[in-house]
Amino acid sequence: MAREFSRTDRVSQQVHKEIASILNQEFKHQAPDLCMVTVSGVEISRDLAHAKVYVTFLEMDEEKVKASMALLEEGKSFVRGLLSRRVRMRNTPALKFIQDRSITEGMRISNIVSQVTREEEAKRSANSDTNADNHTDAGHASDDNKPAE
Repeated sequence: MAREFSRTDRVSQQVHKEIASILNQEFKHQAPDLCMVTVSGVEISRDLAHAKVYVTFLEMDEEKVKASMALLEEGKSFVRGLLSRRVRMRNTPALKFIQDRSITEGMRISNIVSQVTREEEAKRSANSDTNADNHTDAGHASDDNKPAE
């Protein structure tokens, strides 16, 4: 019977869980200026030597996000050390933090779609009011043009 998940998938899930915990608990004391960070995913190489850690920030200010990314880069050896104590592996993977913009980009697109939908709805309601007025006027004019029976 084949395994549902590969070893790298299982290790990725465990590393993801532990790094999220480390960033929101221990690392927060190390870097108090760090914005609220969420680990959105972890990709580990097949040899388990390297891990790409995808993070998102709740902060919308680009300068604060850049500063937080710099803090993560500076503190990645600290995070790796804590990770090595929590996850039993022969070698703890080298960490590379990457900003995941998919969530913020998705929110931006959703806001644009909502705005366009509201504008279209406003146009439709304005047009229906105008058409109702024109239709009533046109109805009276057409009654005058009907031949008498």
